[in-house]
Amino acid sequence: MAGKRVTRRYIAGHEYQADLLPKIKIELVVREEIVEATIATIIENASTGKIGDGKIFISKIDDAIRIRNKDRGVSAL
Repeated sequence: MAGKRVTRRYIAGHEYQADLLPKIKIELVVREEIVEATIATIIENASTGKIGDGKIFISKIDDAIRIRNKDRGVSAL
């Protein structure tokens, strides 16, 4: 997949070009019991060993609420 090329100017008016890698952001919410398995699956399938493979950020979700019927917690997922 080809990246995006951007042209920028320094304050002095000189130009430079940078080839940017295409990026995709994926957000997942999973039960705590399957976090490690999810991480392992992502790494196994997304790793090329090259710059741009990405990062995984882990954070806690305190609650989830389905607006339609007000389900909370795991049942809202």
